[in-house]
Amino acid sequence: MNQRTAAVLTLSDAGARGEREDTSGPAIRERLAGLGITVTKHIVQSDDPDGIERRLREWVADGVNVIITTGGTGFGPRDHTPEATRRVIERDAPGLAELLRMDGLQNTPFAALSRGLCGIAQSTLIINLPGSEKAVRENMDTLAPVLPHALQLITGDTEH
Repeated sequence: MNQRTAAVLTLSDAGARGEREDTSGPAIRERLAGLGITVTKHIVQSDDPDGIERRLREWVADGVNVIITTGGTGFGPRDHTPEATRRVIERDAPGLAELLRMDGLQNTPFAALSRGLCGIAQSTLIINLPGSEKAVRENMDTLAPVLPHALQLITGDTEH
């Protein structure tokens, strides 16, 4: 199997201004490393939907295998990550989003408030996770059994 690469995008207005520490992004990086996936990019930026779309498109063009976003998936007035992601993805992966919400509901009813999307743009899987470090860790544990196989399918890697 070829080496897999990832990019992590933390979306937080306060984080982008340096007023809040990003703990969710490092949690994603840690979990991806445990799966043998190398994080080649990690940025904290504001919740601006046009900026989110530009960053996602840039990373898709760079050919990373998976982009995981954290933050901006709730009901808040500045939560635009799913809308920006929708503009970029070419094929939906609703089963992954359903899996994340279903598993999250085992821990908190607030998982029902996540509007996160999952989908494919070219040969890149994009996954929206909530901004909470606890939710990110739980979601990454849920993804761990299926993510490597999903990336094999997307990239057409039939060698195991």
